[in-house]
Amino acid sequence: MFRPFAFVIAALLSLAAQATPPAPGVPAAAVSSPLVALQAASAGSGDSSEQPVPHAWTAPAAPAGLPGASMSAMDGVMGQLHAVGAETGQVASQLMTTAFGLIGVPYRMGGNSAETGFDCSGFVRYVYAHTLGLVLPRRAHEQAKATIPIAREELQPGDLVFFNTMRRAFSHVGVYLGDGKFVHAPRKGDSVKISDINERYWAQRFNGARRVEATRLP
Repeated sequence: MFRPFAFVIAALLSLAAQATPPAPGVPAAAVSSPLVALQAASAGSGDSSEQPVPHAWTAPAAPAGLPGASMSAMDGVMGQLHAVGAETGQVASQLMTTAFGLIGVPYRMGGNSAETGFDCSGFVRYVYAHTLGLVLPRRAHEQAKATIPIAREELQPGDLVFFNTMRRAFSHVGVYLGDGKFVHAPRKGDSVKISDINERYWAQRFNGARRVEATRLP
């Protein structure tokens, strides 16, 4: 069975090897969900002072520093992302677009902005707030508690994946992309990037999967 997101992810990973990481503070434009019900359910919640302004979703520009040939290839990939949006769910494709736009932003403990850096839960919180207007709890274990447990085989793009990386449950979190890949802010000295849930390190520490629902958020 053809899995369109597998193609998109593979192409983006290939292009990432050729690209200069985007400069901190210059992420792709935040996008908003057309699902007004989700935005209404989360309005005024959490401690975020910024609320995304609804507008039509557009694919982000290719990262700065790509050579001409790679720019054309990126245009093709983003076209594929547009095309698969209807098939896999517009909300999932929006979440992925926001997350892809933050690849290369440096890790910063306690960080929650594209300008200064992210830690793992700050990154996830930013993606959901700036895409859907949903404000998740600040810490990874709190995010796990506030979301719906699902089986690993039920994972869909946009779901959350959790890992035990600090000898305690739900100490690391990322956004699932599909085809075994997830995007996250790993650790000090690293930056937001795509990893494979089936790699030995992550497979051994996988702690569970969760799905975000507006009605479950504080």
